[in-house]
Amino acid sequence: MTHPQIAVLRDGQAAITANKVLKNTYLLLAATLGFSALTALLSIALAVPSWTYLASVIVAMVLGIFVLPRTANSASGIGVIFLITGLLGFGLGAILSQYLALPNGPQTVGLAFGGTATIFLGLSGYALTSKRDFSFMGGFIFAGMMVVMIAVIANLFLQMPALALAISSAIILLMSGFILFDTSRIARGEETNYIMATYGIYLSIFNIFISLLQLLGIMGSDD
Repeated sequence: MTHPQIAVLRDGQAAITANKVLKNTYLLLAATLGFSALTALLSIALAVPSWTYLASVIVAMVLGIFVLPRTANSASGIGVIFLITGLLGFGLGAILSQYLALPNGPQTVGLAFGGTATIFLGLSGYALTSKRDFSFMGGFIFAGMMVVMIAVIANLFLQMPALALAISSAIILLMSGFILFDTSRIARGEETNYIMATYGIYLSIFNIFISLLQLLGIMGSDD
C-alpha cells in the first residue's frame, strides 16, 4: 500500500513537471511563431512564386515526420523545429502575397490573424482552466481527418467552391479539437516533451490560419 505522503509528493512532482513542460511549450511556441512571421515577411519581400508554399510544406512535413522525433530529446531538436516553422512561414509568405494583392486583402489577412489568435487563446485558456480530460476526442479527430483528406482529394477534381468552404470549416473545427486535446495532455502530464508539444500546437495554429484565409477569401469573392 502506498503511503499517503508519498502519493502526495508524487502528485506534487507530477504537477511541477507538467507546469514546466507547459511553460517551455508556450515559450518555444511564441518564439517559433515569431520566427515564422519573420520568414513570411522575407518571403513577401522577395516576392517568391506561389509554388514555394507547396514545396515548403512538403519539406517541413518530411522533417516533422522523420527528423524531429529523433532529435526532440536533444538540443538539436530546437534547431529542427525552428527550421520546420521557418520553412512553413516562408511558404506562407507566398500565399499572403496573393491575398494582400486582392481588394480588401489586408483586411482579410488581419481578420484571419485575429480569428486565429482568438481561437487559440480561447481554447487553450478553456483547456487549462477547466482541467478537463479531452483524450476522448482523439478518435473523433482522427476519423474527421480521414474524411477531410478524402474531401480534399475529391475537390482537386471537382473544384467546387461549396466543398472548399466545407473543407476549410471542417479543418478549423478539427484543429480546434487538436488544441484542446494537446493542451489537455500537457496540463495532465501526459506529454512530457515540450518540443513535440510545440510542434503539434504550432501545426494546429498554422492550419487554422490558412483555413480562415481560404474561408474569408471564398466568402469575400461572392461580394
